[in-house]
Amino acid sequence: MSQQRRQRMTENYLVIWVDANINMENEDCQHILSQLRDVINEVKICITADECIRLLNENKEETSFVISSGKLGQVLVPTIHRMQNLDSIYIFSHNKELHEEWAKHWRKIKGINESIESICKMLQIAVKQYNQNNAMVSIISADADGSSQNLNQLEPSFMYTQIFKEILLDMKHDQQAIKDLVIFCQEQYQGNSRGLKIIDEFQRTYHPTLALWWYTRECFTYTMLNRALRTLDGDIIIRMGFFLCDVHRQIEDLHSKQRKKLH
Repeated sequence: MSQQRRQRMTENYLVIWVDANINMENEDCQHILSQLRDVINEVKICITADECIRLLNENKEETSFVISSGKLGQVLVPTIHRMQNLDSIYIFSHNKELHEEWAKHWRKIKGINESIESICKMLQIAVKQYNQNNAMVSIISADADGSSQNLNQLEPSFMYTQIFKEILLDMKHDQQAIKDLVIFCQEQYQGNSRGLKIIDEFQRTYHPTLALWWYTRECFTYTMLNRALRTLDGDIIIRMGFFLCDVHRQIEDLHSKQRKKLH
């Protein structure tokens, strides 16, 4: 029962929740899904170990966090533990003692948890650590002298970001660009109450002078932009073009003020 709710990946990571007893008509399961999506927007659901393995293989470009029942975990963990895109595993079971012995032999198992709240707290820490360890590929602060270098000596990704940068800075952006991005994000975060609330706040309060503040905030502006730059997703980069330009100009302004203070 793999749940394919959306076709677009807009973050660098996802949760795979695997449990034979998942029933999305059940209110408890709906509540668990809602809590997980407050931490990581992309949550994929499956009821067999084989489905989980398939999802991990299909999403090798993203970092995955697996939440498994204890019973399925015993079968699943030996198969998936060495997968490079698997960051960590969380065993979700109300019988902690039953699974402590086998689970302690697997490094990626971060704990046996009896509540989804404790798993969500651990996921928040894991995501924060991931973000700290994976600085974005900068389309904003690329070396201004890059254009004078021999193109044969430049990495393709650097060349693409330079091209994107020049195109975006030459484009004219208006309020419609903000509205279009908001509509797109609302579609991607449909059913995610926390995410939608932040998107609504962005629509109501965004101003170019707040671009850096929004970028450094741990929300859709940060996660979506970072993934787009990492994967060179031209569609999302263009959608967020006004935001990238505002961040770029704000950084330039800060650098200019710093230089004036030094002279």
